[in-house]
Amino acid sequence: MPGIIAFPTIVEKAVDEFGWMFANTPERWHFAEYLTGLMVAARKNVSAINAEFAQTTDQSCLNRWITQVPWDVEQLNEHRLAWLQGHSSTRYSARGVIAIDNTLVDHSGEMIEDVGWFWDHADRRHLIAHDYVIANYVCTSGKHYPLEFRRFRKRAACAEDEPASPFKNHTHLFKELVDGVVEREIPGDFAFDSYFSSAESLNHIQGHKRGYVGDLKSNRKVWFKGREMKAAEWAAGIASHDRQRVDIGDRKQWYVTRTVRLPHVDHPVRLAILWDRKNGKKPVKWLVTNRVYWEISRILNVYRKRWTGTETFHRDGKQHLGMGDCQLRTAKGQTRHLYLVMLAHSLLIAQMGQGRARGWAHSVLTTIGQACRAVSRETLSKTIHWAVEQAITLGWNQQRIVTCLELA
Repeated sequence: MPGIIAFPTIVEKAVDEFGWMFANTPERWHFAEYLTGLMVAARKNVSAINAEFAQTTDQSCLNRWITQVPWDVEQLNEHRLAWLQGHSSTRYSARGVIAIDNTLVDHSGEMIEDVGWFWDHADRRHLIAHDYVIANYVCTSGKHYPLEFRRFRKRAACAEDEPASPFKNHTHLFKELVDGVVEREIPGDFAFDSYFSSAESLNHIQGHKRGYVGDLKSNRKVWFKGREMKAAEWAAGIASHDRQRVDIGDRKQWYVTRTVRLPHVDHPVRLAILWDRKNGKKPVKWLVTNRVYWEISRILNVYRKRWTGTETFHRDGKQHLGMGDCQLRTAKGQTRHLYLVMLAHSLLIAQMGQGRARGWAHSVLTTIGQACRAVSRETLSKTIHWAVEQAITLGWNQQRIVTCLELA
């Protein structure tokens, strides 16, 4: 949306809340420019964001702000999380869920630091991307937002920087995110898919005395009544009359839960096996939790929030907030970009589902896409009002207004 003449209300309030972290007015201006661009620009890279504004500096200034100017992005993230605790709908609670998953953010070139070739299971192809492991928080209200992330670096890239930057596999990064949640004293249970359900990960969470629900692969071995067998083999021996029904919204599933042991896992776990039919031959899901006293409804409720907390942020971040649009070559620039995407997402999440419509939005916002469109409409409205005022008050002709807005 080229020709932006004023920042949207949501960004103005963000500058009031977070602007103190920046040293001067130009830095705060660039902060506002970048947030606005993430919400309304067609492309979310530095040059495209800069081009959206009618009155701005050269794009190199915005580039230097995000890659070189000394401001503390970790402090920005900590203040974002603290700010979210001031809203009842985004506050931490004991029934919250910390969902952890990884996502590939693809790029168009190999010159960006830390990118590599990765296999995308969804598209079934290799692509050049960053591989991020992200921890998200799902509130009891249903709202969700990212907490922290780690960027995976391939072993060959780390070898060039060792010992300063040793190689860390996905399990190590997963454990770092768990430690960060514990250190921040963020309450809630962890949820993750089978990729992170290794014995090392499960033991690590148990060591912090925190709850978890994870997905389990059917070929995982279990100990039950003194015998070791694959989970699929054990499930095949469960008669249909032993399965109980559970309603999940409009869906009906059948389940069995048992307390078992997993090899190399140093604590008992409860395994929940689910079928889509009472007499179904193959289970559709295996879930594991260290809360052996939980009923099936609690187990499923925690696990379902894994999708809410991870897939929706990954989708909205890529589709609406430019998670993968940044083409800055340095790791520092890419890191700052992602933290700013997380901030933009949190600003919009806080506005959604309110009891009454915000004045600038004109309607109750329900999705990130809808919120971005509302910000775009408000920004366009400010530009139109400015143009009308110049024409009526100052007598500017059409050509002068178009030139000033850099629309010619």
